[in-house]
Amino acid sequence: MSKGIKIVTIGGGSSYTPELIEGFIKRYDELPITELWLVDIEAGKEKLEIIGSLAKRMIQKAGVPIDVHLTLDRREALKDADFVTTQFRVGLLDARAKDERIPIKYGVIGQETNGPGGLFKGLRTIPVILEICKDIEELCPNAWLVNFTNPAGMVTEAVLRYSNLKKVVGLCNVPIGMKMGIASAMDVEPSRIHVDFAGLNHMVFGLNVYLDGVSILDSVIERMTDPNNEMTMKNISGLAWEPDFIRALGVIPCGYHRYYYKTSEMLAEEIEAAETVGTRAEVVQKLEHELFEIYKNPELDIKPPQLEKRGGAFYSDAACSLINSIYNDKHDIQPVNTRNNGAIASIPNDSAVEVNCVITKEGPIPIAVGDIPVAARGLVQQIKSFERVASEAAVTGDYQTALLAMTINPLVHSDKAAKQILDEMLAAHKEYLPQFTQPVKV
Repeated sequence: MSKGIKIVTIGGGSSYTPELIEGFIKRYDELPITELWLVDIEAGKEKLEIIGSLAKRMIQKAGVPIDVHLTLDRREALKDADFVTTQFRVGLLDARAKDERIPIKYGVIGQETNGPGGLFKGLRTIPVILEICKDIEELCPNAWLVNFTNPAGMVTEAVLRYSNLKKVVGLCNVPIGMKMGIASAMDVEPSRIHVDFAGLNHMVFGLNVYLDGVSILDSVIERMTDPNNEMTMKNISGLAWEPDFIRALGVIPCGYHRYYYKTSEMLAEEIEAAETVGTRAEVVQKLEHELFEIYKNPELDIKPPQLEKRGGAFYSDAACSLINSIYNDKHDIQPVNTRNNGAIASIPNDSAVEVNCVITKEGPIPIAVGDIPVAARGLVQQIKSFERVASEAAVTGDYQTALLAMTINPLVHSDKAAKQILDEMLAAHKEYLPQFTQPVKV
């Protein structure tokens, strides 16, 4: 590409956008962006304008010639784009709060991307992302779609299965967060650490860990048994693992595995939090309010450190490194969500997985791992079944398919509870689920 790069960010008014801007500025010499379009909806207009002003100040301070455009017209922005990044939340944080509060009434984990909350975030999001895919096909057919919108694995699964786009990659900051956590725990520079990642989004394992090319898996596992060593995310409790369980598992779980391996403790924490400080969404709403007050400061021209409390640390490194490597055909290794194509033996070839890939201008080439250990395999396959059925429910709006997805999720303990939660959440989110036209069967 001889011309400058045009990047479109859908959900441009997100509090994460300053980190993305910082990442683009840092890489400008390799990634010569000339146009950055930040797109949002009417409800996000004020935030978009605040973020846009901050982005322009950051770019001016850096002295790089990137033109920032703000718009509520997605189609206007997409024309002739080279890369499209998606980071939106259908129903905003109010919807997430419902996803978290309703399930715990029935003794079930309420969480943004896992269990019933993950199902409903997918049901709301997938129809929107598929409409965006149609616009990309028409207006910028050669663009790469880089999706950061959660649940990223399910969204990538749906795009691969129900759209015509070929240039699509799903992205998450969990693997890079795990790598940074390991480097910190081992007191070494992150560049010296390599992790063999394989699994699904928010269900990824580190199969092996290398320091300067030598496996240190056993040492990392021993470090994980120390209750004072919290290798987790800002938005997930750092409850200590049972040491003998981690030793027996023999691979590195991600922070989200606590919802599956420590379900009762995590549920108890959620219930207590909901009754005291509020659910995570309610806490984030307060954080967002504080962040946007900071962002409004006309003197601010950097990404403020308070953003790291949001739980999205390393987002810019993941997103910008991926775009940079595609554009420059770098052939480096990054963990992304892409079509399996035989990388993990026990997952269908046409399904989305999260696995280390060689990143080229043709996109990610997954690195075959053979298979994940039998102890972890069943859970990964169950979640993949859930994602497949949930994607179908999102596209068809079929009540029974949605109930099936809810019931087969390992965090939902009975078909009766599944139906009760499904019915209440369908009613609560009716505004954002137009595909579910049949009345709820109570």
